[in-house]
Amino acid sequence: MGIALQLVRQLEQWFELMGAEYAYMATDKSNEASLRLFTGRCGYSKFRTPSLLVHPVHLHRLKPPRRATVVRLGARDAERLYRSRCAHVEFFPADIGDVLDNTLSHGTFLAIVGEDGYEWGGVDRFLATPPASWAVASAWDCGGVFRLEVRGASRLRRGAAAATRALDRVAKWLRVPSVPDFFRPFAGWFVYGLAGTGRDAAVAAEAVFASIVNLARGRAAAVAVEVAAMDPLRGRIPHWRRLSCTEDLWCMKRLGAAGGGGGHADTWDWARSAPGRSIFVDPREV
Repeated sequence: MGIALQLVRQLEQWFELMGAEYAYMATDKSNEASLRLFTGRCGYSKFRTPSLLVHPVHLHRLKPPRRATVVRLGARDAERLYRSRCAHVEFFPADIGDVLDNTLSHGTFLAIVGEDGYEWGGVDRFLATPPASWAVASAWDCGGVFRLEVRGASRLRRGAAAATRALDRVAKWLRVPSVPDFFRPFAGWFVYGLAGTGRDAAVAAEAVFASIVNLARGRAAAVAVEVAAMDPLRGRIPHWRRLSCTEDLWCMKRLGAAGGGGGHADTWDWARSAPGRSIFVDPREV
């Protein structure tokens, strides 16, 4: 009936009135109807293919790599670090301070790996003389906005999941990969601002992610993070394949006259630029 097309066009008009130069959308690569609408009729280009990695929150704690030292940063220190090290990353929010100050943001974690004798001396020292390998990320409570639920599972699957939780509860030392109760409304947490450098940055990223999963115990059933297709940190992020989406799809469009460029002084089009190694996913958009 053309309702979706009208909605997209109305949204794009509002975007331009608000001063936006680009519009983008995110969907699963298998959503053929949505892709036909956006790329076939609305002029969007396939832009990035990040991965959504999801790990359940068990009753036992995840063990971070022993080589990693993890510290928790305050909002102001986290803002300084992000602005210094991540301002160039795609989709970095100009109001990162507001994101970190939001009541749904539950802290920022910094992990340092393989630095004999390196002692944490605050953000000033870190920015002046950073360690060889490090990673940083922040936690966001999506349960404060919406809840999820898995439906259609058989009684057998529900019973098997309950059994894993029962065993995990009475014998945490076994570290059973228990399945949370996804069959009733549950909260999820989102990891944002994942970044790092150095030979062992992926190990540091694993330590940061594990710290956030452990923090979510009793408050969420799963923790997710979205990483760019070429992000070197993604290889060590613990996740369950069955819960994850290995190839999400983002599409982008330059607003203005058809074909892009109309009304723009320059000819460069971000929507057609080559992908970078990382992205910054604003948790307010999840």
